[in-house]
Amino acid sequence: MREQPVLLCLHGGPGFDHSLTKSTYAPLADLVQVVLPDQRGNGRSDTSTPDRWNLDTWIDDIPAFCEAVGIERPILLGASFGGFVALGVAGRYPDLPAKLILVSTAARVRPERSLAMFERLGGPEAREAAARNFADPDLETRKTYQRICLPLYNPGRPDPDVLARVVQNHEVGIHFWSDELTRFDLSAEAAGVRCPTLILGGELDPITTATDVEDLAAAIPGSQLTIVPGTGHGLRNKSDQAVGIVRGFIASDALHAG
Repeated sequence: MREQPVLLCLHGGPGFDHSLTKSTYAPLADLVQVVLPDQRGNGRSDTSTPDRWNLDTWIDDIPAFCEAVGIERPILLGASFGGFVALGVAGRYPDLPAKLILVSTAARVRPERSLAMFERLGGPEAREAAARNFADPDLETRKTYQRICLPLYNPGRPDPDVLARVVQNHEVGIHFWSDELTRFDLSAEAAGVRCPTLILGGELDPITTATDVEDLAAAIPGSQLTIVPGTGHGLRNKSDQAVGIVRGFIASDALHAG
């Protein structure tokens, strides 16, 4: 018996579960205890209520979850939307994480950058589908967006067996896209991060673009940044490379420069 560090992984979305995150980071289980909760209202968690589907609540949920299950000083990994939450936790509760890993995320979402990248990758049809979902999301625009734009998130396609396990709550996703997605700003939280931080982004990411990720790295003092070429959101077609970078960061004794 030996104690292992906890890698607390926060999934993307919102509205999705942890399946895609698990498929990427499960190989780290030889190094850390991998914990993969579905966040409030997401996946297989209780639905909760719309007044609590917001970043303030999701951020406050993480230290409460850690206290409830006895997790101390986890390595906090957030991917996409999970990165928004992880960044907020690290900025508002700086003594909670031992290290912070942010994958394909940003302190702010800038639709104009995203729309330009969608057009580059998928032409005017993709730009229009994304623009409609940014401007006035509902179930129809969300499903059209997922049909046209999600395949552009990464070269190649995800494992169909993993996709078959995904549980979605469309209502939570629509609520967030129509309310907080384009107006939240976690720049102050980024400046308040005090733990060693690794930031990963994909060169071809159309939703949290490489420029957004670079801006995030500039906002977090002493952070380490890697932009991986030939991949997009979540770095899924380069997952072995991404996991290797994360593994090295977890095993290192890096000290935060801030």
